[in-house]
Amino acid sequence: MFSNEPVVKVKDAVISQEDRSVLDKISFEIEKGELIFLVGRTGSGKSSLLKTLYADLPLRLGEITVAGSELYGIKKSKVPALRRKLGIIFQDFQLFHDRTVAENIFFVMKATGWKERSLMKARLAELLMKVGMGSVDNKYPHQLSGGEQQRVVIARAMVNEPVLLIADEPTGNLDPEVSEGIFKLFLEINNSGTAILMATHNYDLIKNHPARILKCEDGHLIDSKIQEVELKSIFY
Repeated sequence: MFSNEPVVKVKDAVISQEDRSVLDKISFEIEKGELIFLVGRTGSGKSSLLKTLYADLPLRLGEITVAGSELYGIKKSKVPALRRKLGIIFQDFQLFHDRTVAENIFFVMKATGWKERSLMKARLAELLMKVGMGSVDNKYPHQLSGGEQQRVVIARAMVNEPVLLIADEPTGNLDPEVSEGIFKLFLEINNSGTAILMATHNYDLIKNHPARILKCEDGHLIDSKIQEVELKSIFY
């Protein structure tokens, strides 16, 4: 459907948070199957940029197209169709604690138009196997470790085979060994053709897995594809 088109196209976009500009006139593209790290100090605009990409914050100036949807002036009724093409992963998991793993994933399926129970069950089993969590469907989130919960969150984000996975600090609450395992799961997803944009403060991930970097700094976006990105100012 999006054969040769970039998954994300951003041109002269102004990213705002509560009517205050946090990133000014930024431009970049994300190709199908790319893996990109998004870095920057706390408050530099990383989360605001991600929220704008999945239409949680309005785009006030400039042009952004995500998975074929233009975001400037997008109607609320069009947002669910956009999000069906995306996977969104948060640092704090955002699982329903009073529902089992299966119920958490079925909730997303129902919200995105799945109706056939047998198909839902088959997809659930496939997703949990993919993330190495094949036997947890009847467990509750509090019965799982942080790393296990994040694997469930990744499974939930992959329900509709998204063209783009947006991850906001997905390893922020996890210890280094668990973080590495979670990132390897992201690499598997990326290798199967899904583009990934991951905001992270994890220097070891960036050092051990070189990839393109977008850095938010002083209201601007620096792209390692165009110029060298200095990381010391963030991590040291």
